Amino acid sequence: MSTAPKLFPPFRAEQIGSLKRPRALLNKRAEFDGGKCTKEELAVLEDEAVTNIVSMQREAGIKAMTDGEFRRHMFFDGVFDNLDGMKYIPPEEIQPHIFMTYVPDVAGFQKLDFKGADTYVCTGKLRRTKSFYGEQFEQLKKLTKPEEHKFLKLTVCAPEWYHLRHGEYAYDKSIYSNDDEYFSDIAIAYQEEFKDLYARGCRNIQFDDPLLAYFCAESMIEGMEEKGVDHVEVLQTYIRAYNKILENRPSDMTFGLHLCRGNFKGGMHFSEGGYDRIATKLFNEINVDCYYLEYDTDRAGTFEPLRHLPKNKTVVLGLISSKLPKLEDPEDLRERIFQAARVIAAGEPKRSYEEALHQICISPQCGFASHSEGNPVSEEDVTKKLALVSSTAKSIWPDA
Repeated sequence: MSTAPKLFPPFRAEQIGSLKRPRALLNKRAEFDGGKCTKEELAVLEDEAVTNIVSMQREAGIKAMTDGEFRRHMFFDGVFDNLDGMKYIPPEEIQPHIFMTYVPDVAGFQKLDFKGADTYVCTGKLRRTKSFYGEQFEQLKKLTKPEEHKFLKLTVCAPEWYHLRHGEYAYDKSIYSNDDEYFSDIAIAYQEEFKDLYARGCRNIQFDDPLLAYFCAESMIEGMEEKGVDHVEVLQTYIRAYNKILENRPSDMTFGLHLCRGNFKGGMHFSEGGYDRIATKLFNEINVDCYYLEYDTDRAGTFEPLRHLPKNKTVVLGLISSKLPKLEDPEDLRERIFQAARVIAAGEPKRSYEEALHQICISPQCGFASHSEGNPVSEEDVTKKLALVSSTAKSIWPDA
């Protein structure tokens, strides 16, 4: 049996998910949030914005198109705000002690005295009683060509999103006695959602999970140890959760895992540290097909962790910044891809340089607007960045 990774999807030229939201859409959403317009009126602006962003991706050569996450406030919307058993806690009811301050983004909120923060905790049995992302996928299908539907990419929230943030306060102990029980019901909900999405024609899922990258940050590891939290076991719990979610997955449905170190308002990041600490487990124990990895700055470390990439998986190198408008140099990008291929080829198991190069794709380091306000880049900058992704890929893999 061939060990070559399946490359459909991802494609050689990829984009992560969120794109720059038009100001008109942001204004209309603010009106909707303030009760000044209807959902139908907002949908008109959303459809127009998604239609335009789909055209931009198509023209840039991006095949695994998304809706830019234009129908969300935040990239992680969708799961826990629709899951029965989760309780919303508005900013005015926040109790700081339920936040684990060793988590890098929580530490950022703490500096602001949690002003404007809101969250969810589990107070009841977790059940999926309605679709999380089905409507978004159906709307994207309506605005794309039938032959593109099998390529469309849907980004989804990481399963441990509120667990890491809240630790022992993440769920009611009278409902779940331990983490595995809690994640077992979460896994069932994801399985049901993916079954539904598959029936709708979705074949390309990307988990957005900056939390796994936090395990590369010395600040969080030290903070967990100070609190007596076993960070090794917590990471292993999350790996079990992912693999439970992916049990009995369709063979023709691709699952990718995106890691970054934060992409908040203005492109703010929360943590630093290379993938070395988690590389073996990340690449060999989580049953996904591909990894979208931040690699646009030194804070993500070197390519050395890619030595642990198995032969049957692909890595999408996030070499192009989504935070800054300056365009990267094409020759520098090419050389970094070749460098990564040399590292993979020399890894374990060893493989030829050509095999290693075949396991690589290229993308921006993150989305261009994980938060609704987005990063300090214009729509024109986004267009140029995605075109650079595509042209760089084609210069190395002519059939990209």
